Amino acid sequence: MSTIPSIPFPLRSDSYKLTHWRQYPPGTTEVYSYLESRGGRFPHTVFFGLQPYLRSYLAGSVVTAEDVEAADRLAAAHFGRAGIFNRDGWMHIVQRHGGRLPVEIRAVAEGTPVPTHNVLMTIRNTDPACYWLTNFLETLLLKVWYPTTVATLSGALLHVLEAAMKRSGEDPGPANTMLHDFGYRGVSSEESAGLGGAAHLVHFRTSDTLIANMLLREHYAGPNTPADWMPSTSVVATEHSTMTAWGRDHEIDAYRNVLTEYPEGILSIVVDSFDVYRAAKEMFGGMLREQVLARDGLLVLRPDSGDPVQVLLRLLPMLADRFGSTRNHAGYRTLDPRIRLLWGDGIGLESVERILGDILDEGWSAANLIFGMGGALLQKVNRDTQKFAFKCSAAIVNGELRDVFKEPVTDPGKDSKRGKLALVRTARGLETVHCPGNCEMKGDLLEPVFRDGKVLRHQTLDDVRARVQH
Repeated sequence: MSTIPSIPFPLRSDSYKLTHWRQYPPGTTEVYSYLESRGGRFPHTVFFGLQPYLRSYLAGSVVTAEDVEAADRLAAAHFGRAGIFNRDGWMHIVQRHGGRLPVEIRAVAEGTPVPTHNVLMTIRNTDPACYWLTNFLETLLLKVWYPTTVATLSGALLHVLEAAMKRSGEDPGPANTMLHDFGYRGVSSEESAGLGGAAHLVHFRTSDTLIANMLLREHYAGPNTPADWMPSTSVVATEHSTMTAWGRDHEIDAYRNVLTEYPEGILSIVVDSFDVYRAAKEMFGGMLREQVLARDGLLVLRPDSGDPVQVLLRLLPMLADRFGSTRNHAGYRTLDPRIRLLWGDGIGLESVERILGDILDEGWSAANLIFGMGGALLQKVNRDTQKFAFKCSAAIVNGELRDVFKEPVTDPGKDSKRGKLALVRTARGLETVHCPGNCEMKGDLLEPVFRDGKVLRHQTLDDVRARVQH
């Protein structure tokens, strides 16, 4: 049984939106709204994740007469009286449009980095009788803030890793494999794991959030995508239970066993169950050294307890002494290519910056390290991280187009845009401008993605990844 209840589509919104159909000015025939990031932690956003919402919730016939009847009864119970729910309006959608939603959505291509304070998406009703539907859909559509924010954060992390690789004289190309998604268990739902994990894979190529691969396979595959396509890779790895089950006195046997079972490929072993320094120096660097060197693949040791900088700066010279190291052309030291260190506890953007900065200051290359990131990647974000807002900016009332806006005297940061909008590329970069009519404007980067129940644009993950790199 799914934890998400079966919901009649006319109830997929905030309760108060069920009351708004009678609140617009008489003669209203069109409501036009837009989505933007009004600022926040990062100066731009990487737009991503609208496509699964369109395909899962809006595409096709999504409203039935039975839905309307059920919603009418439930709304009456919810509000304590009848007549609140727009029964006739929803039945009009069923009878006139076959349950398909008469709206048009335009959006910037997914993967596009857009400076904050710019329009990312617009929506308007295409049936004058359904002016109330535009902002009813805010509750569903605004949730694109989540994958967009994760994609933005993930992109910032990639930039930090690439910069550290360049500074330490390394090829920045492998940076997209240096941050592993550990977030599946740390999110609020299966859908969050899928959307957030997929957003991470816009920039990176490694993940343990399997459901992210499933979401990308379902919504971002192309016509020639292989049947067994997986957008990310993972590695064989231990956890504390598989190591501590052997007992403290047999710690080395636990390590020897896993080295024997997996003699090739990347292998990650957690080493902080007891004494991390003894494990690194005496066990892997001593009794197991020849077995490590005989492996056909990379061994990654994961020391996940304590202060990461202190622990790593003690382990790096210890492993260099036992396995050797070299200096690259920039003078930074790199361990033997068969061994690396991974830190996956308490990792966030700021801690990655601190760890890399301190490690490089001591002359160690960023190539020695791999990171795992969980809750801070997929869960420690919210709508206000990038100050997302969905606002009405235009309406047609009695046949006349009028600007719609707000200007709170107490908070100019919440001023909203006016009129119909386009996103264009200028000499200064991407900018939001006014556009006439229904915004069929040359150079507008907002493309039609949905109209009257049909998804108009399909983007593959390859499309998104190529776009984000430009």
